[in-house]
Amino acid sequence: MSGKIIGIAILLSALVAGVALYYLQVYGFYETLERDEVTLVARESDAAEVIVIADFEGIDADSSPIRYRACFSTDLTPEAAAERFVPLDGVTPRNAPGWFDCFDAEALGGRLEAGTARAFLGAKNVAYGVDRIVALTPEGRGYVWHELNDCGEKAYDGTVVGEECPPLPQPATD
Repeated sequence: MSGKIIGIAILLSALVAGVALYYLQVYGFYETLERDEVTLVARESDAAEVIVIADFEGIDADSSPIRYRACFSTDLTPEAAAERFVPLDGVTPRNAPGWFDCFDAEALGGRLEAGTARAFLGAKNVAYGVDRIVALTPEGRGYVWHELNDCGEKAYDGTVVGEECPPLPQPATD
């Protein structure tokens, strides 16, 4: 009889741990952003410039610099943006949690691949080795996510970072 009780206790513990892990990964760490500025990096100055947006929806989490996702409306067309701002090719949006309805990474990725949406550099190094990517559609919708840049990929996979990257941040000491 005690073997059954121990088995049930183990199964219940595993179930509770699994549900808690799922909740924390999908819902727990995210915060809804009330409003954020959306910027694009200008070709000429290499500086991030704020663009006019409306209907902003965003989420972020302190647990990882690549959990940022946002959607917005804008009057800026992809063609007009391509004349002034740094375009990007070959980027693929990262999946957002299923409950964040405005950001469909698969559909957006298909549009980027088909050329019916265009991606631009939103900001460099928003966190070490992480760039902000902004995609615009002709319908006036915009999408934002964070992506590892070359220095970030090297830093996180253990490769020697090299001189072309800024120094790695040092851990805080008390």
